[in-house]
Amino acid sequence: MGGFFGVASKEDCIQDLFYGTDYHSHLGTRRGGLAAENGSFVRFIHDITNAQFRSKFEDDITKMRGRRGIGVISDYEDQPLIIGSHLGTFAIVTVGVVQNADELAREAFRGGATHFAEMAGGEINPTEIVAALISQSETFADGIRRVQDAVRGSCSLLLLTGDGIYAARDRFGRTPVILGAKDGATCATLETCALPNLGYRIERDLGPGEVVLLTSDGIEPVAPPGDAMQICTFLWVYYGFPASSYEGINVEAVRNRCGAALARRDTVEVDLVAGIPDSGTGHAIGYANEAGVPMGRPFVKYTPTWPRSFMPQDQHIRDLVARMKLIPIRELIEGKRLLFCEDSIVRGTQLKDTIRRLYDAGAKEVHMRPACPPLVYGCRFLNFSRSRSQLDLAGRKAIVELEGYEDASPQGYGDPDGPQYARMVESIRRRLGLTSLMYQRLEDLVAAVGLPKEKLCTFCWDGADPYGMACDTCAQVAGGQPVAGT
Repeated sequence: MGGFFGVASKEDCIQDLFYGTDYHSHLGTRRGGLAAENGSFVRFIHDITNAQFRSKFEDDITKMRGRRGIGVISDYEDQPLIIGSHLGTFAIVTVGVVQNADELAREAFRGGATHFAEMAGGEINPTEIVAALISQSETFADGIRRVQDAVRGSCSLLLLTGDGIYAARDRFGRTPVILGAKDGATCATLETCALPNLGYRIERDLGPGEVVLLTSDGIEPVAPPGDAMQICTFLWVYYGFPASSYEGINVEAVRNRCGAALARRDTVEVDLVAGIPDSGTGHAIGYANEAGVPMGRPFVKYTPTWPRSFMPQDQHIRDLVARMKLIPIRELIEGKRLLFCEDSIVRGTQLKDTIRRLYDAGAKEVHMRPACPPLVYGCRFLNFSRSRSQLDLAGRKAIVELEGYEDASPQGYGDPDGPQYARMVESIRRRLGLTSLMYQRLEDLVAAVGLPKEKLCTFCWDGADPYGMACDTCAQVAGGQPVAGT
């Protein structure tokens, strides 16, 4: 998914830039980058696949000076880019996914672009496409709005110029952008957990499609927000850091409410409640408190060297990371009826191995309570399911198994009180080897977040696409047309 941080200050901002960007490291482990402006531009980009962001940039920041800077943790492409244009030199970082990159590249060529640098696999860096569209516009503000209107998917960005930093949230606000301030400095961040230890206070969230200019003197409006919002619900379920808040709603508090909602609908008797670390822990705390059942840690995670296991592109490496970082504690497992809260079940391959290890350590029963409904649609708006076929999703795989053909529609499987849903969940339970499996209901998840359903993107669970922004293929899978939100 990725994350970014930008700061404009009356004094040198490099330390704030360095640590503010580092607080986004949980969002990606492929590339990291910093750029600063102090009359001229300086930039550093590193591969952080096998090293922490801080260790790669500790020497670089001694060579950087500037009162304005932007940083990014990218899940795929090299960033920031430094671009020379008729608007002046600027640096740019983006977060999101550009589904129509080829179409936009052709548009950029028609507008005068001569070439794009090629990435691995023959792809074009989507941030470079965005930069080209901005460069062909009359002003930075016009260029940003052009990008927001043109991108199918999502694109939030920071644009570092000689006048300040333009901060823009994508058209439907699928990713958050939050503004912060302290004496003599302003900043923009995706994660509010970056702010308190650097002395910033939260000013406000940018609205969907809103654009502002950050300077050391304050925050200047550039383009007003739109009314339509579809912020990714998965931020609260899984991606977001527990200390962060989006739209003023804290991640850990939502996870506690999710767990409590699961407990209120449950009747199973267990000896111990636990979370699959780390993101499952907040949900487990809520479940245990609501159910009045002891909570423990029959699995602990070795964190110093292992990244989040969804990040490596190779499935074998993902499975290896998941296995090596989780260490079972037999004394808390043997002979016990265990209930685990998990943020979600994506493909289930790692979870199946985890469950087998619990039984090998002597567990009597293993119950699973995911904090969200079954995933049956691949994400089209962020990079959550990059390079993965939606047919690999545990929910979709069960539907294909039950229907007997790959093009089987998930329609009819979304009603948690219906027979098709029950058969799908039972198929997943059997495949994973669980004693019982109960998913969160979508209405309970929405209530736990506390925003109206129409302001939340729930596409991966119910195919809802109220503004018709999913690709044609996904719309067809969802039943031939964009699915209206409810």
